[in-house]
Amino acid sequence: MGKTYGYIRVSSRDQNEERQKCAMEQLEIDPANIFIDKHSGKDFDRPQYKRLMRRLKKDDVLYILSIDRLGRNYDEILEQWRLLTREKGVDIVVIDMPLLDTRRGKDLMGTFLSDVVLQVLSFAAENERDNIRRRQAQGIAAAKARGVQFGRPKNDLPDQFRSLVRAWENKQLPLNQLLADCRMSESTFYRRLREMRAADAAKEK
Repeated sequence: MGKTYGYIRVSSRDQNEERQKCAMEQLEIDPANIFIDKHSGKDFDRPQYKRLMRRLKKDDVLYILSIDRLGRNYDEILEQWRLLTREKGVDIVVIDMPLLDTRRGKDLMGTFLSDVVLQVLSFAAENERDNIRRRQAQGIAAAKARGVQFGRPKNDLPDQFRSLVRAWENKQLPLNQLLADCRMSESTFYRRLREMRAADAAKEK
């Protein structure tokens, strides 16, 4: 008998993996054998997944909650499935899809059905990833159209910025005093100075 493992993945650090953890706990998988990645599903370059791959041996069983927790890249999901089941001799159980349980139906028909289901679900996982990216792009475009600005907000220039710049240019004010009065770093000061001069030049045209 091999060992039992669980693999959990969420796409970012602020997503919650509790549902996947609960599923693993119900199966009484040793917490030491549960590997968790907070990483995109676009590829398999994930630290905990790599550790898991080094641990897995022939006749071990790997549980995942759903196929998209394994990944969201169609070709790579199929390649990893082949690597795990055929090269390593590991069984995979997809909890949310009982048909994807390689411990069952190891005859020709069972393998065929499992392969068909895997391909359909892998395609759906990648398609959903593409849809998410498209919705994000549409949302950003719509927000920009409404005037929403992305990135770090710009601080308004202090009222005395121009007079302080003139005093600095006339060597009446040292740079460190100017930066302190404007509450800016040196790099921010020079950037805002360039922006001010560019805006002034545009007005003169």
